[in-house]
Amino acid sequence: MTYAADSFDTLLRLPSWVTSARPETPKDVAFLSGAALNHLHLVVSQSEVPQTLLRQRLALRAAEASMTHQGRPERASELRDAVAFLQPGDNPGPAGQVYLSWRRAIERPVSVIALHRALPDLEPDDIATWLDAGQGAPISRAAAVLQAVIEERPRDPATAFVLADAALAQALGWTHVLPFLALGLKRADLRKAGADLQLACHRAVVSAATEATLAAADLTRRAERLRAVAPKLRAKGADEAVSLFLNRDAVAPTALTSLRSDRAARRFCDRLVELGAVRELTGRDTFRLYGL
Repeated sequence: MTYAADSFDTLLRLPSWVTSARPETPKDVAFLSGAALNHLHLVVSQSEVPQTLLRQRLALRAAEASMTHQGRPERASELRDAVAFLQPGDNPGPAGQVYLSWRRAIERPVSVIALHRALPDLEPDDIATWLDAGQGAPISRAAAVLQAVIEERPRDPATAFVLADAALAQALGWTHVLPFLALGLKRADLRKAGADLQLACHRAVVSAATEATLAAADLTRRAERLRAVAPKLRAKGADEAVSLFLNRDAVAPTALTSLRSDRAARRFCDRLVELGAVRELTGRDTFRLYGL
């Protein structure tokens, strides 16, 4: 379905009665989280939203949140650097490995095989067992998976978040993992269990859905701007380069292999910045990264 610009912008905004409500009972919290999930389900089904890019941007946020849950200091800029310039055989470090796990988890349709690729230190049978740990409604299932993994791997919240989000995606009928629960859960929430953890997950869903819908709206507008200026780009290989920006959180000029040379790639990126189509993400003069 295609929407007019105004109605589409409205669709991308989570209703204010969801975000401004102050629920007083578990039933109220569950109702609001269901409304938030339903709204997000509509958003992620829209063709106008750059879905791959949205998953990548949320994967970065989830990796950053995972670092916070582990008590580590790495933030988004450091995580980007840890992965963007990797060469074959390089060790990305613990933080970079967490970010790589999130990236791999969202790249392919959710399955045990895809999750094993993202979390290679886990046995596929263990992944399958954990995904089946929960029953009932989507949040209940995700909370049960989260609790089961945390009990087995208390120092590895990133793995618990990935698998809980995978269980949530399966319960909702989504084809891909959407990084989600890590964005809304607090560090203290991971010490909860049973009904208390479920309640924390319901609260987290409202917070995470708000962030995810804002990100979807922002990236949709930025993607539209890039597509609008694309006809002005005369460089050979420009179409392939634009496609990369529409599908990747951060792009180094050296990744724009469709262009003639590294120098041409740098000039192409600078031109996109001048046109207001992409941003330089690092603030550096060298080893720059660009993205929507």
